[in-house]
Amino acid sequence: MNINTVLYKLENDEFSDVFRQLYGDMKSDLDYQKKRYINLVNSFVKFYPHREDVKIFSAPGRTEIGGNHTDHQHGCVLAAAVNIDAAAAVAFHNDNVIRIKSEGYDFFTVSLDDLGVHENEKGTAAIVRGIVSRFYEIGVEIGGFDAYCTSDVLSGSGISSSAAFETLIGTIIDSHYNNGRAGAVEIAKIGQYAENVYFGKNSGLMDQMVSSVGGLVEIDFADTENPRINSFSFDFEQAGYSLCITDTKGSHENLTDDYVAVRSEMEAVAKYFDKRFLRQVNEEEFYAELPKIRKSCSDRAILRAVHFFDENRRAVAEAEALKKDNIDYFLGLVRQSGDSSSQLLQNLYSVTQPTQQEIPLAITMSKKILGNKGAVRVHGGGFAGTIQAFVPVDMVEVYKNEIDRIFGKGSCLKLRIRPMGGAEITKEMTI
Repeated sequence: MNINTVLYKLENDEFSDVFRQLYGDMKSDLDYQKKRYINLVNSFVKFYPHREDVKIFSAPGRTEIGGNHTDHQHGCVLAAAVNIDAAAAVAFHNDNVIRIKSEGYDFFTVSLDDLGVHENEKGTAAIVRGIVSRFYEIGVEIGGFDAYCTSDVLSGSGISSSAAFETLIGTIIDSHYNNGRAGAVEIAKIGQYAENVYFGKNSGLMDQMVSSVGGLVEIDFADTENPRINSFSFDFEQAGYSLCITDTKGSHENLTDDYVAVRSEMEAVAKYFDKRFLRQVNEEEFYAELPKIRKSCSDRAILRAVHFFDENRRAVAEAEALKKDNIDYFLGLVRQSGDSSSQLLQNLYSVTQPTQQEIPLAITMSKKILGNKGAVRVHGGGFAGTIQAFVPVDMVEVYKNEIDRIFGKGSCLKLRIRPMGGAEITKEMTI
């Protein structure tokens, strides 16, 4: 679509219907997105002045609702795409190179003639190289493109900025060069591959899958090549609650060993039974063998395995509760999940930095504000970062103001579930 046409349509609110799907129908949100996308296209023009046509793509962040640290053990999760996203203005060409400028980050290029792993390459360049490499492996020929990106999914906010970016790049390539044949599930797998192999982070598949598929989804990762995905709808606000995420501003530096330990300790217990993952272990046998397991595994590893077995069931139960509109039972399960992460999984703070306890503080203050209403838990990987709260609608402003007072203005975000995953916005607008 011609750049001037895109700008004209943005300025005359012809994107409004799509924006309502992605971001909600509040006028303030629509006005913000209109301005944001106009700025995105104008920034693209300044950076790539010789391009005449442009397409716009978007990929959402995600929130984990149930299944804390279950995905990497081939377990079950309940998660949702949210109305905070990464977006890109893109022009396609046959220059055999990908050029990307992300707002606030350095410009970089990826040559399509050099798609091997670069041992010293980190960051988004490594991710892009890995995604392109995987598309080539499945037979997709890529000419190249220029992109200007912006993101409201702030790095370290616990809403998975990396998965949103990976989904964004995967959607761009699949949509233009592959006629969308790979689809959401394969795009998620490609993003995980790039993160695991090219970026060097041994992540699970949940973040990419939720960002790519969109909506509220329950996923069973028993077979990671063919995960069972079930999308369904639930309106938390209609049920009387708002979904809030708080970034406690804790540093994620030097936490790699903590994240790795969760997975490795769970898998050490699985290995006792000659299995790779806890999902493959019989729970009754696990409890029967506890005295012997303790001789080869730490007590913390055993507690983390207990968390997995309980949390795996709980994620399924949470989804069923929402399908039956039983919000009270759901909230009770969320509280149980929070307690389990604290007492068994032990991912509220790092034992290497015992005085930095932003997450326990945020959870404690949330409980004091909410009393016996709503529910609160650690969000995502833990050790530093974010908490999640389901806050009664009539308490949201009080809750947000108090949390922002403690952790800084803008720390608490009120989110809504986004029904759409990675998408070309200019295409959706013409449907």
